[in-house]
Amino acid sequence: MTIDAVIPVYRPDDKFERLLKGLREQSVKLNKIIIMYTRDSETDHCRADGPDIEVHELSKNEFDHGGTRNKGVGFSEAEHVLLMTCDAVPADRYLTERLLEGFADKKTAVCYARQLPAEDASLSERFSREFNYPGTDRLKSAEDIKTMGIKAFFCSNVCAMYRRDIFNELGGFVDRTVFNEDMIFARKALDAGYCIQYKSDARVIHSHNFTNLQQFKRNMLIAGSQMEHPEVFGDVSSESEGVRYVKNAYAYFRKNRQSLMILPFVVTCGFRFAGYRVGKYKYRRSARSYK
Repeated sequence: MTIDAVIPVYRPDDKFERLLKGLREQSVKLNKIIIMYTRDSETDHCRADGPDIEVHELSKNEFDHGGTRNKGVGFSEAEHVLLMTCDAVPADRYLTERLLEGFADKKTAVCYARQLPAEDASLSERFSREFNYPGTDRLKSAEDIKTMGIKAFFCSNVCAMYRRDIFNELGGFVDRTVFNEDMIFARKALDAGYCIQYKSDARVIHSHNFTNLQQFKRNMLIAGSQMEHPEVFGDVSSESEGVRYVKNAYAYFRKNRQSLMILPFVVTCGFRFAGYRVGKYKYRRSARSYK
């Protein structure tokens, strides 16, 4: 059973070094680590090296969330490909082993890991990790779209392993997208009769303390990518999931005796919602201008 890792890298910090170290210490070894390195300038080059490292450099203009990952997978001949981001760090040496276990069901196309908050994560970010990455496994199929909505094909390339033959059969990731290449593929897999496995014991440390403005911009991009793919997101509601998110946060803050955190959290959610609405509006306006 062969595994390669594909990691898009841009402006790496110490987390990237810990990521490489963690991958090299896994109980189930990787065949090679393919780095898709986006240069910050003409003089910027990837410093990672070793017999297990394969580096492919590209300019910022060449980078795309889907297309760059497709190219990385194309450099691999392994049976399974592990997609990760350069700021996610394995929580232990059993990450690859436990992700592989998710393919015991032959219908599993992709198995994604649980994300744990870093030590410096805010309480809001800790809640976000718990909400999106709970402590129980879940095998999701197309039938779950009726009850779970958008969560049925939630999947994250922060850390996700793909079965190579199914990935190729379904045409890989969409080549041009500013976001959501993982969920677009996951929905395609469900519609084709395959499953998505969430493995809660396969864990990486990954979190962000975004500012409200960063949340606004991020959700604007998310909305735009969703509007570009009505075949994926058109029959589910992101807004209803957002309402559930806020309700669960209220209970989480009260349980942690941090009720005063609710107000700034609601403000942040307002920025996120505003960004999402602006993203949808901008997409509709640009689409009309091309008619």
